[in-house]
Amino acid sequence: MERSNFIKSIIKKDIESGKHDVIITRYPPEPNGYIHIGHAVGFINQYYFAKDFGGYTNLRFDDTNPVKEEREFVESIKKDIQWLGLSWKNLFFASDYFEEMYKRAILLIKKELAYVDDSSIDEIRNSRGSFDKSGENSKYRNRTVEENLDLFKRMRAGEFSNGEKVLRAKIDMSSSNMNLRDPLLYRIIHANHHRTGNQWCIYPMYDFAHSIEDAIEGITHSICSLEFENHRQLYDWVVKECEMEHPPRQIEYGRFNLTNTVLSKRFLRQLVESNLVNGWDDPRMPTVSGLKRRGFSKEAITEFVLDLGLSKKGGVTEYSMFEQYLRQDLKLKAKRPMAVIKPLKVIITNYPDNQTEYVTGQWNQENEELGSREVPFSKEIYIEQDDFLETKPNKKWKRLSLGVEVRLRYAYFIKCNEVVKDNQGNIIELHCTYDQETKSGSGFAARKPNGTIHWVNKDALKAEFRLYDVLLLEGEGKEFRERVNPNSLVINNGYIENTLKEIKHLEQFQFIRNGFFNVDYDTDITGKEYIFNRIVPLKSRVNEIIKE
Repeated sequence: MERSNFIKSIIKKDIESGKHDVIITRYPPEPNGYIHIGHAVGFINQYYFAKDFGGYTNLRFDDTNPVKEEREFVESIKKDIQWLGLSWKNLFFASDYFEEMYKRAILLIKKELAYVDDSSIDEIRNSRGSFDKSGENSKYRNRTVEENLDLFKRMRAGEFSNGEKVLRAKIDMSSSNMNLRDPLLYRIIHANHHRTGNQWCIYPMYDFAHSIEDAIEGITHSICSLEFENHRQLYDWVVKECEMEHPPRQIEYGRFNLTNTVLSKRFLRQLVESNLVNGWDDPRMPTVSGLKRRGFSKEAITEFVLDLGLSKKGGVTEYSMFEQYLRQDLKLKAKRPMAVIKPLKVIITNYPDNQTEYVTGQWNQENEELGSREVPFSKEIYIEQDDFLETKPNKKWKRLSLGVEVRLRYAYFIKCNEVVKDNQGNIIELHCTYDQETKSGSGFAARKPNGTIHWVNKDALKAEFRLYDVLLLEGEGKEFRERVNPNSLVINNGYIENTLKEIKHLEQFQFIRNGFFNVDYDTDITGKEYIFNRIVPLKSRVNEIIKE
């Protein structure tokens, strides 16, 4: 299916006009956290922008702030991009270009377009003015070229402490664009860098570094979110005044947002560091690692992103829409075994003792190619607690009750005759009888059961089910940590049918009537400790989400 958007139309015109022979885009992550679905929206689109026109994409880490960056984040980002099915031609780091950036800063100083400022960050911030008031020139703005060159070289040599001096561009303190009011180009940071160690103690600001990096690599279209639109003039200024040979074109698209979560690495870091989630790959997190662990497929994510497209305005997408792409992707791919999440024991009193028979069940009734399996059946089984009410409440109740007959999927009709309770009045066991003539596939049609329920046999495998829900509740005006859903994770212990002895991490299933599930990394495949994450329920529960 041909998909188009305003950026793709721009690229197409550039190709047709002969402006570019090849399209080159880039993934520009900062290695200060794990990438999330918002990054995936940009990365997937950039990959296909280049691929659709015979070009390529670079992966470049903007590692210009050693205080927040870690090797762990570099490796996780590379791994997540590859898992999404994306690739890159060249792997670069901003730190590859530190020497070149330094030379370009020297060039700006010599052109009297940059100066060393001794003002504090607060003084610089206060002098910038406001949207309706011009800024004030720094008292250091008119330093001589020689003095600026000397100070900047001494900054690099490590003679000054953090914050003691900065290098600023000399542009226009009265510009209507605040980003052009003598922005910072370099600051002093005495910290160990994950690649260069202690080789540098001055680091370029993002706006300066990013522009030069794009130009060095010959990026044709530098695609970014709308928050950088006001930075475009500075981007173009840096490329021009640093005399870069291949000026890129910056194009902005509307920022992607998703309901009931947060797409800010700063906030995601707070969730991790506050132990409100269990790490960056917690299945409740919108990180690519979290979505992968939750059980989202790369195919579902890609289709969602490409169908969504890019617009200039952007907007907020319902999480339920995202989930629906997963359901559609797994509908025919996932096997459909039986699992009981909240088990209730059932004794079939008239079934022969010590006898086990096998009933045949298709793995997926909508995809016969997945085949079938043989499921053991005997006197003792487990059903869902929610599939039994002592008294049938109304005609709509299509489950088991006292005196009511239901079909066990793939097996027989059973009728509940007795309820066993503990001292607190809790139901702990049902005594039922079965009708031998009603075996599934026998063609029995003498009477109609009150619905069909799933079950597992007594030799079923114990399993932990982690039922995940949305991370954040609605709550306008509330601080995001106050919106963390207290029921975003509920853990139940139950059983899976023993045909699932041989499974692998991240394998996806549709547990009949319970939703789509995924085998968590915590599952001990050899030790048979089975742990499943609920990816999504079978149907959207958007109207059931708690709202505050």
